[in-house]
Amino acid sequence: MSEPTRYGRLIGASLGPGDPELITRRAWAVLQSGARWLYPVKKAEESSYALSIVERGGLTVPADAEQLLFPMTRDPEILGRAWVFAAERTVALLGEGRDLVFLVEGDASTFATFGHLARVVRELVPVIEVETIPGVSSFAAAAAAADTVLAEEDETFAIIPAAYGVELIDHLLDEFDTLALLKVKPLIDEIIELLARRELLTSSMFIEKVGSPDERIVRDVASLKGEKVNYLSLMLVQNPKRLRGELRRGCRQRRGASAAALAAVDPASRP
Repeated sequence: MSEPTRYGRLIGASLGPGDPELITRRAWAVLQSGARWLYPVKKAEESSYALSIVERGGLTVPADAEQLLFPMTRDPEILGRAWVFAAERTVALLGEGRDLVFLVEGDASTFATFGHLARVVRELVPVIEVETIPGVSSFAAAAAAADTVLAEEDETFAIIPAAYGVELIDHLLDEFDTLALLKVKPLIDEIIELLARRELLTSSMFIEKVGSPDERIVRDVASLKGEKVNYLSLMLVQNPKRLRGELRRGCRQRRGASAAALAAVDPASRP
């Protein structure tokens, strides 16, 4: 009777948005642990942005590192074949008993390929152990690079892919103090027109390839109209004129409520 297969672990190593100095100590250790590297590409034999982050950090790519293809298409048939191959190949490699570390740009839990890959792998072989190492997200790094904040005290903050369209973005501007609009490339002109109508151009900024040598921060977002921007770009939009409703929960308490609460637990404090 043959022994059951001993599978290695599947580890999603978040690398941050581009600056290798933002790689966490945990991810850095895993990259040098002897685990086999997997990294995503959009086209066969194309360069990998995730791989470039660790290369700029000074690590040598192992000779047995392997790419997995995740094509940039909405064709369900093409996507389906690619996902099935990636998951089956990952399971086959894990079946050798060696850990695999999948390189993830940004954070592995936020709009990342790794979550879907890990889910399909566990559907194929439920006993496979998965570890996700968190990392710095692109919008957090962008706010730091642009010397701004995403939210303070009781302010609200939303993260959405810009592909949902300007109608939804327009609605959310009334619901949130700050919006992080991801992957703005296809709708950049429409978003700029919306911000102009809402008089929010001066409280918006565009950040491209944050943390990389090609990082670009544009505060005059109107100047981008008609320009072809990089896929790895986002916008931070703040609405300082947003009307807020009554805060029902939060850190702040009304003075009257605080005094009443104190009196309830300490009768000596009552007037």
